[in-house]
Formats: sequence, structure tokens, C-alpha cells
Amino acid sequence: MAVYHTSKFIAAIKRKGFVPDKTHHNMFWYYLDGKKTSVRTRTSHGEKEFNDGLMAERRKQIGLASKEQMLDLIECPLSADDLQQILIESGRIREPEPKLKD
Repeated sequence: MAVYHTSKFIAAIKRKGFVPDKTHHNMFWYYLDGKKTSVRTRTSHGEKEFNDGLMAERRKQIGLASKEQMLDLIECPLSADDLQQILIESGRIREPEPKLKD
């Protein structure tokens, strides 16, 4: 069974638009255009590594369709824009409103 580093996962999701919200776990909420969405994941305090079981749970929480997408999220071939598009296409978030020009 593979082992993944929690610190690398946290750094990757922060770069993609997740913001920490410390509760009894470390919650991370996905923000789009400064607004909190319903997409979230969490890690446990003191967690240094996680296995494929937690990987699958976090993948589902985020809304990714495959383990490959999750690995791309962690390893960073998946950009913040790519993640946003995946979340829009899966119906997890709505497409952002176009910005009005003055």
C-alpha cells in the first residue's frame, strides 16, 4: 500500500484554492472568487502520512473522479484552473460569474 505525505497534500491543495479552517480536524474549504464553496476535505492534527484508503476518501470529498486526478493534484500537474474546471464539470461548483467591465 502506498503512503503519501500529508504536508505535501496540504501544500498542494492550498495552491489550488483551498483555505484552512481549524476545527477539531484541519478542515480545508475550496474558495472560488473569494467565496467559500461546499467543497472541502480534512486532515487530522498531527497526521504526517496517509494511505490509499484516506486518499480515496479525500478524493471523493474534493470531487475528483480518479486516483490519477488526485495524484496530479498532489504532484501539481493539475493546475488551479484545471481543478476549477473539473469541479464545474462534475457539478460540485458553479461557473463563476463573468466580471463586469467599467
